[in-house]
Amino acid sequence: MAVKKKSGDDAGYKKFRADLAAGNLGNVYLFYGEETYLREFYLAEVKKQLVPPGFEAFNFHRLEGKGLTVQALTEAAEAMPMMAERTMVQVTDYDPYKLPEEQRNALVALLNDFPSHCCLVLVFDQAEYKPNRTYKKLHAALEKSAQAVQFAQQDQREILKWIAKRFKAAGHTIDAAAAEHLVFTCGGLMNGLIPEIEKVSAYAKNERVTKADIDAVAAPVLEAQVFDMTGAVSKGDFDRAAEVLGSLLRLQEEPFMLLALIGKELRKLHSARVALDTGGDKYSLMEQWNMRSDYPARLLLENARRVSRPWCERALRRCFETDLRMKSVSGTDSAAELKLLLMELAQGA
Repeated sequence: MAVKKKSGDDAGYKKFRADLAAGNLGNVYLFYGEETYLREFYLAEVKKQLVPPGFEAFNFHRLEGKGLTVQALTEAAEAMPMMAERTMVQVTDYDPYKLPEEQRNALVALLNDFPSHCCLVLVFDQAEYKPNRTYKKLHAALEKSAQAVQFAQQDQREILKWIAKRFKAAGHTIDAAAAEHLVFTCGGLMNGLIPEIEKVSAYAKNERVTKADIDAVAAPVLEAQVFDMTGAVSKGDFDRAAEVLGSLLRLQEEPFMLLALIGKELRKLHSARVALDTGGDKYSLMEQWNMRSDYPARLLLENARRVSRPWCERALRRCFETDLRMKSVSGTDSAAELKLLLMELAQGA
C-alpha cells in the first residue's frame, strides 16, 4: 500500500505524457519537481519529437532565465522553423512572477497570442515554481496557456520496476525486497540511484543482487544513517550508534541538525510503539508519516518491539533536554552531548 497523492498532483504529468505519445504537444510547459532524471529524459523526448537531427541550430533555442527579457524570449518564440513544423525554446530558471511590471505585461501579451509553431518549456531547476495569484493577469494567462508538469518522486511500484530494469541492463537481477532496501538506503530519486546501481552491479559477484551487496558499497543517505543509529540504540548497541555518529561528524554534519533528525526518528519509534500497544499496523504508520511504501514502516515496527513506551517517552524527553542544553549553555561540546545522549538511550534499552 502506498500513500495516495493529492488529487490532481500528477494530472499534468499524465496529460503531458499522453500528449507526447500522441504527437500532440502543447505550446507552453512549466517543468518542475525534484525528480530531475525524469525531467531531463522528457526534455530530450520533446526535443527528439520536434527538432529534426541536423537542424538544432535553427529549431532549438536554449536560453538562461537570468537577465532574460520578454523581448528576447519573444524573438526566440517567433523564429520560424526550418524543415520542421515547430521549434522548441527551452528556458532555465525564468520565474515569470519575479519580473518587473512592464515585463510581466509583455509576457502576458506573448502568452495570449503565442506562436502556434513554437513549444516553449520553462524549466525550474534552482528556482522554485510557485504560482502567485497576486498577479492576476499573469496568473490567468499562465493558467490558460501553460501546462504545469511536476516531475515528482515516483511511487514505489514504478521505482522498483525501474530498478529491476537498470540491473537487468547490467546483467543482474534483484528481487523486490532487495530493491526496497536499496531505495530505503539510497533514497527514491532516480538521479541518486543510478550511480549506486552502477556500484552495486560492479561489486556483485552473482547474478542475483543481495542486500549484503548493497550494504557493502552503496552510499546511504543521511536519513538512512540516522535510522541505523536510532535502531542501534533500540537494540542497546551503543558501539554501532557511536560508529555511525562518528562517521557523520567526520563528514561535518551539523550536530544540531543530527539531533533534530534523531528526535524525528525517535518520534516515529514512539508512534510505532503506540501502534503496537493499541492495535495499529504498518498502514497507520505509513499514513501518519507519509511513507511511500511499507518497507520503512516494517523496519520501524521491528525496532519498536524492542523498546517500551516509557523508554520512548524518556528518549524524547532527553532529546529535548539535550537540545536545550546545546542551545543555551555556552561552550557546550555538541558532539559530546550527542554521544552522551546515545549512550544513555542504549543503556536504557
